[in-house]
Amino acid sequence: MNDIVPMNSLAPLPVLDGGGVSVSLSRRAKAAIIVRLLLNDGADIPLEDLPDELQANLTHQMGKMRVVDRDTLMAVVEEFAGEVEKVGLSFPAGIAGALDALDGKISPHTAARLRKEAGVRQFGNPWARLGELGAERLLPAVENESIEVAAVMLSKLPVAMSAEILGKLPGPQARRITYAVSLTGAVTPEAVDRIGLSLASQLDAQPATAFDSDPVERVGAILNSSTNVTRDDVLTGLDETDQGFANAVRKAIFTFANIPARIAPRDIPRILREVDQDKLVLALAGAEAAGFAASRDFVLENMSGRMADQLREEIGEAGKVKAADVEAAMADIVEVIRAMEQSGDLLLVVEEEDQD
Repeated sequence: MNDIVPMNSLAPLPVLDGGGVSVSLSRRAKAAIIVRLLLNDGADIPLEDLPDELQANLTHQMGKMRVVDRDTLMAVVEEFAGEVEKVGLSFPAGIAGALDALDGKISPHTAARLRKEAGVRQFGNPWARLGELGAERLLPAVENESIEVAAVMLSKLPVAMSAEILGKLPGPQARRITYAVSLTGAVTPEAVDRIGLSLASQLDAQPATAFDSDPVERVGAILNSSTNVTRDDVLTGLDETDQGFANAVRKAIFTFANIPARIAPRDIPRILREVDQDKLVLALAGAEAAGFAASRDFVLENMSGRMADQLREEIGEAGKVKAADVEAAMADIVEVIRAMEQSGDLLLVVEEEDQD
């Protein structure tokens, strides 16, 4: 309805001859005519977005009017169309509309501060916002809220989402909430709105974080790129400080030693196509001395016999290799594997101990 704002500036029409209403029309009457015409044509006009006072004025005006003759109707439509065509750019009304238009473009902190300073509610329709969050995000709220509030939630959310949430709840709680739904008939719209605003505010009140990944992933990524000595030393220290965190980090780490357990045999040829041949020979040549003979054998056993024989010959020709060069070559191979996983070209196998 913001697009109909120009109607407020229209001058009264002159008296028109003809049947029906043939008197000079006020701006409010013209607006009522346009709204009625659009509704008759099946247009979806968001009248609920107008201030309550304007909604009331429009309703009273439409209640006063009876019949408008065709000439008057055409004159109002032409004047309205002319005013709309003059509009080059429109802005949202008030700070609330501006904040909605800038949603995602300004920082959440700034938006929250502006809303608080202006006394603007954060959600126009909190239930629409809640419906966007998904069943998994809403499940804890349903579990922790009172039975009555949970019943209102399931009544207002999309049916499929409510059914999914109900299916994840313990049987006794699901039955109590389902029965409570039958008692929501007397709940007022104002109460439903307050419940929605409270829930949406709670779920959106999580503070912004500086990092996209959790601490386990960040430490795991750092140790993936560290030397074996550094990695072992850090994990030993973590065991002494927080063994649970240390175990979680170990599961997030992928090293050359993890190849037999976490790479499917069929994926070895695809990985090797992305690995520099000299790096591969260097890594395999020093694998046994580094304690990774199992990884070397796994790689050689899961490629064509001709290629494996060729690699064994090159490994023999390499002779004794420097430990630092071997570790760097292994790190390059691990980096290739990680890059393939992140791009979706490779799925790492979950070790049995990770599933416990």
